[in-house]
Amino acid sequence: MHPIRKIIFLSTVLCGVLPVTAQVQHVDDGTDDAWIIERMITKTGDRGLVTSGLHPLNRDAVAALAMSWDTAQIMIGVQDRLDLFEIYKDNNEWLVQPGAYEGFTKQRFSIRFTDYEGREQTGTSHVMASNQHARYVLSKKPVWSWFFRTPANLWETQSSVFYVKVNPLIRLQLSRSAQEGYLFANQRGVRIRGGVDERIYFSTEILETQARFPSYVRDYTSYHKALPGNGLYKNYKSSVLDIDNGLDYLNARGYVGFRIIPHIHAQVGHGRHFIGQGYRSLLLSDFSNNYFYLKFLTRVGRFTYQNIFAELAAFSANGIQGSSLVPKKYMAAHYLGIDLSDQVHIGLFESVVYNRSQQFEWQYLNPVILYRSVEHLTGSPDNVLVGLNGDWRFLNRFQLYGQVILDEFKLKEIFLDNQGWWANKYGFQAGLKAIDVAGVDHLDLQIEYNRVRPYTYQHFDSLSNYTHYSMPLAHPLGANFQEWIFRARYQPAPKWVLEGRLISAVTGRDEGGLNYGSDLLRNYTSRIGDYQNTTGQGVKTEVLIGGLDATYEMFYHFYLQASWMIREEKTPTGTQTMQMIGGGVRWNIPDVRMDF
Repeated sequence: MHPIRKIIFLSTVLCGVLPVTAQVQHVDDGTDDAWIIERMITKTGDRGLVTSGLHPLNRDAVAALAMSWDTAQIMIGVQDRLDLFEIYKDNNEWLVQPGAYEGFTKQRFSIRFTDYEGREQTGTSHVMASNQHARYVLSKKPVWSWFFRTPANLWETQSSVFYVKVNPLIRLQLSRSAQEGYLFANQRGVRIRGGVDERIYFSTEILETQARFPSYVRDYTSYHKALPGNGLYKNYKSSVLDIDNGLDYLNARGYVGFRIIPHIHAQVGHGRHFIGQGYRSLLLSDFSNNYFYLKFLTRVGRFTYQNIFAELAAFSANGIQGSSLVPKKYMAAHYLGIDLSDQVHIGLFESVVYNRSQQFEWQYLNPVILYRSVEHLTGSPDNVLVGLNGDWRFLNRFQLYGQVILDEFKLKEIFLDNQGWWANKYGFQAGLKAIDVAGVDHLDLQIEYNRVRPYTYQHFDSLSNYTHYSMPLAHPLGANFQEWIFRARYQPAPKWVLEGRLISAVTGRDEGGLNYGSDLLRNYTSRIGDYQNTTGQGVKTEVLIGGLDATYEMFYHFYLQASWMIREEKTPTGTQTMQMIGGGVRWNIPDVRMDF
């Protein structure tokens, strides 16, 4: 075992046991499984039981799909084959069979791949495997025979009827900005998941964080009384780094899942969801805080139907004095996805957000009805949105994807008498992904365009806006913007990943108390006018973000990372530039990027 791994393990034990509060089973954050799955679906044209665009992914579907690719007679590269073993390591509960901890052997298996000149080659490799499953990978040197028995888990126990996996979460990062001094993040936590009888699943995760963010994040937090992706926070001071404007916060999420019948799963817990193939989502994203939800997922043939019923916070707890109860609101959302072919997926989305101070609107529990019709029955007091999501994979190298979100609109006002009517509230996304660009293995590119009209997601009752915890439920910029995103990812060697991104956005912000349509915390009755509304109206603000990251995997899911980022914000009153460079380590946890 790597000596640094032993040190980190001992340090984790000495720090004590973290308290845990209690996401069928989701792929853990911080792994590359989702990226591997999307790459391989494009390359092979085989989706299996993975529904395109619904995140987080389910572990059983991910493991089954990897096995399908691995055992099929298809030509994939050496790194692709290694990627599949990453899936097996992370989801080994779906490989193990009774007695799997008995009779381990070092097995040799053959692989078929294409070299960089397109020629078919064959080779061999070794894995530690059980007699029961040739792809069940063991650690070469477990710690005291109890810890790291498999590469992906600090501690685990597994039998024919139940399993439990425990992993630490660590992220330590320090950056330096010439404009703002030291910026840092210190995160520690734990993730536990398990299951019983392949019918009941649970996952729980808790993170304790102290951090200092750039000024644009602090400004956002000060205005919204909310930190993106998180909940309640308090101020934090550090005498070591001589700062007094940091944040200290705790974030917990978890769920219990049930396999009702083979085709229907239910889940209840706290967490977030994401719909779409893009870097952003105009339908439902993971930008806001965790929320309490009940979810049903039905998969029959080429059809997938997802229902989410959620209790949301109308405001951030940081914006409420004392220990008062945070006002509640609710959301019901459903998504019907259809695989028209192995290459084409299309999905219909509908959601309603509504303000009920005392109770859930029971009529929205009907899972097979248009929410607009229910909303009409209740007097049309609620905020209903409909959307379209789809993607097309072609030539085993490309994926074209997009979304449309409709809040309100009139065809007459758009096509016959287009004068910028305020209630033409809609947005759209268009994107393209390419893998193995120019024949370079694991060089992937992405380009994406997002545009949302002013006042989209707003409602006449500000509590019914498409927000949670004072943050958007979709795009971080809210509405009244257009945005270009360029991303590149290159894996030159199994342990190295290089990533770059460039984001350019233009949005119109409010000024002098006037509502130009970008701030989702306001209601649309305060709009500047009924006509002559254009995307970007208001105080024109141009944001340019660039970033480079180099990551080295020292051992399984333990990364060394170096990062550089620049952000430029231009308004009529001047330009603000922030540039930072730094690095750090992280274990079983993703990097945090405040790209807005």
